[in-house]
Amino acid sequence: MTVKETAAWLKAHDRFLILTHVRPDGDTVGCAAALCAALQNIGKTAYVLPNPELTPICADYLTPYYAPDGYEPETVVSTDIASLGLLPENAQKYADCIHFSIDHHPSYEGFAKDGCCVQPEHAAAGEIVYEIVCELDAMTPTIATALYCAVATDTGCFVYNNTTAVTHRVAAALIDAGCDMQMVNKRHFRTKSRARIALESAIMSAVEFYDNNRIAVVTVPQSLLQSVGATLDDAEEIASMAGVIEGVDCALTIRELTNGKSKISLRTGDRVNATDACRILGGGGHAQASGATMDCSLSEAKSRALDAIAQVAKN
Repeated sequence: MTVKETAAWLKAHDRFLILTHVRPDGDTVGCAAALCAALQNIGKTAYVLPNPELTPICADYLTPYYAPDGYEPETVVSTDIASLGLLPENAQKYADCIHFSIDHHPSYEGFAKDGCCVQPEHAAAGEIVYEIVCELDAMTPTIATALYCAVATDTGCFVYNNTTAVTHRVAAALIDAGCDMQMVNKRHFRTKSRARIALESAIMSAVEFYDNNRIAVVTVPQSLLQSVGATLDDAEEIASMAGVIEGVDCALTIRELTNGKSKISLRTGDRVNATDACRILGGGGHAQASGATMDCSLSEAKSRALDAIAQVAKN
């Protein structure tokens, strides 16, 4: 559906429950919070399903909209979720009854029952939700702040190569709408814990290089996180670290999860399509930023990921 059609569909429904994805980032959090607030502003009953993996850095955007115990929705909407495999455990019971999806991933799997607003040309799902909120005529400074978080975090504060002129226009409009830009920028881009600094130092001192130094690989075992006292917040956004090294056009980050699985994050240039590589590994995302979760050790995940990259890389 178009943005206008999506707004009309939302107006025609009620008793919403909005879903976010596992290991929630600023985009899914900002979109869910903004959409929920906008729906409430136009007189709808709307809540967000609590996400058990929500980190403190994003908590205050989302927790005011958490659904109360016993809430029974009539309309379930997902934000920034490309695959049912990205649903948190407490959202699995809604897998077969998601009515509508709002997403920007080209790998979106088409699971919503009633329709979707999926626009892969957008850098962040927050850009799409911004347009929907405007169509609903429901913008407030609080909503603008949540959406600025969504757009800014998914573009690395507007430096990733998914950033477009539209991204900057949306950001400008959100500033005009009263978003707390300084708070978002300080919180997400200009503040690091001591544990994060120690983690970055350890990671960068152990980078491995492959393919004539064009691929940089970072592995992050649980033991490293524990040794420096790092939290989930500290481990956020480490996927782009190795990509700053001169000559590297493919940054592969592999993080050991607590359940014995490994999380792959791939950041690439034009030579490697990250979506194609991660699709081989059971994941997906964008052409230059994708991921996958694998049920294997760090060493096996590295071997399989390097093989997937080799299959899709242009020489």
